[in-house]
Amino acid sequence: MSDAPCRVAVIGAGVIGISWTALFLANGLRVRVSDPRPDLAAAVTSGIASAAPALRSLGYPEPDTALLEFEADTERAVRDADVVQENGPERLEFKQAVFTALGTAGKPDALLCSSSSGLAVTDMVANLPDSIASRALVAHPFNPPHLIPLVELVPGQRTAASTVERAERFFQNLGKKPVVVRKETPQYIVNRLQQALFQAAVALVAEEVGTVADIDEAVTNSIGIRWSTAGPFASFDLAGGSGGLAHFLEGAGAAMGVNAQTTELLTAQAEKFFHTTSYEQRVEVRDRRQVAVLRALAAEEVAEK
Repeated sequence: MSDAPCRVAVIGAGVIGISWTALFLANGLRVRVSDPRPDLAAAVTSGIASAAPALRSLGYPEPDTALLEFEADTERAVRDADVVQENGPERLEFKQAVFTALGTAGKPDALLCSSSSGLAVTDMVANLPDSIASRALVAHPFNPPHLIPLVELVPGQRTAASTVERAERFFQNLGKKPVVVRKETPQYIVNRLQQALFQAAVALVAEEVGTVADIDEAVTNSIGIRWSTAGPFASFDLAGGSGGLAHFLEGAGAAMGVNAQTTELLTAQAEKFFHTTSYEQRVEVRDRRQVAVLRALAAEEVAEK
């Protein structure tokens, strides 16, 4: 596969598959969609039309449906694809069957991606030869893929390093923000974070601390805005002032269940990744970005009235 693939096969035309299709088309890629659903063409074209206004707002061209094809048979759909994006049900046996078809019927150098939200690609390709397993990885988007930048790239035990590099380039060229998950783990990174936050939110409602509306309002007007511009570690690093995360954890680490060994690990990484500029510069960047988010939300509220 070249660094500029021209044809993508989308396997599974549910919400995720259709959203991916709109993004691929908006990037000028030829797309062949495969799904046994009887309303395949109507569902996909309708979904693309729904995604088009948001894509245009982000600066993408209109998705070009002249580049779109449909094929119910999976093996025929992948036969000349440079990249395959699988979006089927979250059942291991289904993924295994699909990857067998992808590997045997597709091009010998095709990049094989799964949109799985929690399964391990190692298990999906367990019974397949290295020639297939080396080209397979999870490329987990966040819904909807045509809007949310993140793609979690999760290689398996036999995924080649070159495959991860190719996947990073491919998704970056689409305007996405790929993050490589360095170790296979159930639910990867963000779904584990989401689950922890959601469990705490459910507990607060069950304990009658707040209603579902209260909790949502609290989140969207605090950490929702904060984390859109600086993640939890960068935010707490700034909360520690010029002393950074080390100073923050001196006071709050024990209450948060962070022991001394973990504190040392976290502070060393914070120094490496965050402290490339001064504290004052990082505060200025954070504030400018958060003001931009607040202004955009305020403008949208006015437009909705």
